[in-house]
Amino acid sequence: MDLSYQLYSSREFPPLDNTLKLLAETGYKQVEGFGGVYDDPKGLRVKLDANGLSMKTGHFGLDMLENESAKALEIADALGMEALFCPHIGPEDRAADADGWKAFGERVQNAGEAVRAAGLTYGWHNHDFEFVKLADGSVPMEHIFAGGPDLAWEADIAWIVRGGGDPMDWIARHGDKIVSVHIKDIAAAGECTDEDGWSDVGHGTMDWDALLAAARKTNCKYFVMEHDKPNDDARFAKRSFASVNAITGA
Repeated sequence: MDLSYQLYSSREFPPLDNTLKLLAETGYKQVEGFGGVYDDPKGLRVKLDANGLSMKTGHFGLDMLENESAKALEIADALGMEALFCPHIGPEDRAADADGWKAFGERVQNAGEAVRAAGLTYGWHNHDFEFVKLADGSVPMEHIFAGGPDLAWEADIAWIVRGGGDPMDWIARHGDKIVSVHIKDIAAAGECTDEDGWSDVGHGTMDWDALLAAARKTNCKYFVMEHDKPNDDARFAKRSFASVNAITGA
């Protein structure tokens, strides 16, 4: 199983050249892109190739997908991407009820029309707010899927937990939509407070043995390591890689 690394994890530890070298030396084969690294796609491709890395997946904001789809596809083509994910919306854009979230799901799906037409995989990447119950007891993620039935899913497992959801249940019920998972860990209560309560994978509270076993039974093709706020990205990258390889026997 080739492991990927979301470059957002190292956004506060420039330069990118050093990050790519670190990841290649650690044993990663893939990286996942985000808006902060797309300024020079062709130049980035040269750097990836030089380190034996590929960028098969990337995050693209809803605004670009809706209004600059040609630019998004140009970036994806230059970097050799296979799957694009819309990653987030701010609180001001979040719906208040089931109908609103269903409409949002339709909007996200429509935003990826050009991406799908180009033969690429396209979907949504969750955070925690999609699993927080609405007034009627339902959760936004169900309505996003209802409004966007063709959406693939990059399941950020730890965010499901932080939103109050049961990741094993979501994997079991929606595994057919999962094409990518984000592998991150939640620290024990009171620990890693300077890292927003996140932990290196395998050193927190998440049962990644069971979670990875479940994810590997789905349509998942990409396994992406991520930490939203590490205070040492090299430590995170190396310890997490070792933990996941110990679990998978790779």
